[in-house]
Amino acid sequence: MSFFVRLSLVLALLLAGGCASLSQQQRDQAQGIAVAARSTEVNCDRADRCALDSPLRALGGQAMAESTAQAPRHYATILDEGELSLVARLNLIRSATRSVDLQTYIFDTDDSARMVIDELLAAAARGVKVRVLIDQLSAISDVHMLSALSGAHANFELRVYNPTFGKAKLNYLDYAGSVLCCFRRFNQRMHNKLLVIDDVLGVVGGRNYQDDYYDWDREYNFRDRDVIVAGPEVREMAANFQAFWVARRSVPAERLNDVGKALLRGGVPALPEASFLHPERIEWVDEEAADPDFINQAFVATALPVQSVSYVADLPRKHRRERAEEPLAGQHLTEPRLDALIASAQSEVLLQTPYLVLSKPAQKLFKNLRKRDQPPRVVVSTNSLAATDNPIVYALSYKYKRRNLRELGFNIYEYKPFPLDAPIDYRQLLPPALDGLPPVPERNRMIGGSAAGSNVRGSGSGRKPSVNGSEVERDVLRTETRPSFLGTRAVNRPLPVTRKGARMGLHAKSMVVDRRIAVIGTHNFDPRSENYNTEGAVIIDDPRFAEALAQSILRDVHPDNSWVVAPRQKPPVLSGLNYSIGKASEALPVLDFWPWRYATDYEFKPGPDCPQPLRRQDPGFHACYSAVGDFPEVDVGPKWLLVRMLTAFGAGLVPIL
Repeated sequence: MSFFVRLSLVLALLLAGGCASLSQQQRDQAQGIAVAARSTEVNCDRADRCALDSPLRALGGQAMAESTAQAPRHYATILDEGELSLVARLNLIRSATRSVDLQTYIFDTDDSARMVIDELLAAAARGVKVRVLIDQLSAISDVHMLSALSGAHANFELRVYNPTFGKAKLNYLDYAGSVLCCFRRFNQRMHNKLLVIDDVLGVVGGRNYQDDYYDWDREYNFRDRDVIVAGPEVREMAANFQAFWVARRSVPAERLNDVGKALLRGGVPALPEASFLHPERIEWVDEEAADPDFINQAFVATALPVQSVSYVADLPRKHRRERAEEPLAGQHLTEPRLDALIASAQSEVLLQTPYLVLSKPAQKLFKNLRKRDQPPRVVVSTNSLAATDNPIVYALSYKYKRRNLRELGFNIYEYKPFPLDAPIDYRQLLPPALDGLPPVPERNRMIGGSAAGSNVRGSGSGRKPSVNGSEVERDVLRTETRPSFLGTRAVNRPLPVTRKGARMGLHAKSMVVDRRIAVIGTHNFDPRSENYNTEGAVIIDDPRFAEALAQSILRDVHPDNSWVVAPRQKPPVLSGLNYSIGKASEALPVLDFWPWRYATDYEFKPGPDCPQPLRRQDPGFHACYSAVGDFPEVDVGPKWLLVRMLTAFGAGLVPIL
């Protein structure tokens, strides 16, 4: 048998494995089973659906009451701390009187996600209309769980966006088949994250539904950010959700092939018992979410009245192929708005993104800024290799450090894996026997400084104890890139580091322009967000709110939390030759092996002559900073070589990373 015949048979098997599906009649039958099993019992007969009396929900009502068509009124609260963001979500769901719409990219079944699922089902049982829309690639893939949720309650609906081969759970053949038959469609994901309560309160930001977004993982957590918006603009969020809900690619869970087969085979199963890893933590957060005084202090007292709010988000039509003469008509909505904001900058752009990979249009945008007589200062907060959840993407950021610094003029700060002053309660992450810390006088006290205008708890220097307190509690697929056709497991994982402890990686997607316009959303400012994913963001034109967000980002770039990327000191001889060869090597799509890179990471060394951090352009920079290497705190090993290899060969991956 020839090679080509064997290859054809393999391809046929792959596609056959991926495309096996239920008939239309079987899908209808499976859906009928789910609908018939749904409880119609409502355990509340009050007009407010027995909603929790919440000061946060009341803020939404206040904003609507104060608004007119000519003068809308909005309040906004920055959610910097992960656990508090979970508390806010739980409280909002409990306070819903009419509807809850939840849209997300990742939805796990761990402690935090299960708490949210239980609250959503409880709201449905009170009579609230609950709709949940999850992306197929990275959300719940447990067929038993999806089958149970599909028939849980008449007021609860669950849909899955863009299910590859109409399935919830993919295997190796599915991943391989997707590359062979429909690579672009497979990569077109719904990256939006949105929670809308009664069309008056909305939560937008980077957080998915998984423990590491809420500071609940003892190995690795995301430094992320959300914003709560109260006021009329939330109706635009609701309208955008509705557009996704009715889109052709949004499929009811019970109509998926594997879920439908399970329903046809055994009916609707009981919801799996909740098995919480840390019940004491569940109890703590449950109490906070029900405490009106705590909710008022954490979210209402920190809310800012803001002048202008707009929600901009892509629509499902971004994933359509339009006619050749109108290739992008009305498809891309988020990216042009953000680009226009950057282009309007006069003095400063603060940009925070976990993945610093720029498309050609983005490069052109920043080059045009750089050409001005007085270009605005561009500060970029992003991940180091030791902090990132996606080393493959970092390799492309590393490859173009020279361009980003010299040609685009970026001031780049790379987030440390063990930040000393992050908005997180470190006691949550360390086993009590190992933390070596005195008892906490208040249960809600946090070690760490506070950012003006946000709801970060407590105050202080935030020095993190250097102890061996890490423990891997479960094997988590952390990267949003998720598995590839190479296998069903994640090919990207945080790399081993030189110290033990619960580390962090940056995941926030935010921007401040001229300390006047603030952006918090899901857009990573990268080619994948531009070309493949649908995204959403809240844009707030208000100096006070913008300054609060700016201070939050500047906290992340402080020497306690980030390294500075800066040019190396010039060698005494052949510095020009080294630069020229490095620049030429960088331009090569392959074989970029030149080892002496233009820039590296630096650590601030305070002292009598260096009382304050300096910008990299300051003449005294090298006297106050010491080089710590290209990949500080990474445990050098085989995966470190992967970064070097991708630097050499990975330029072609930019459009999909």
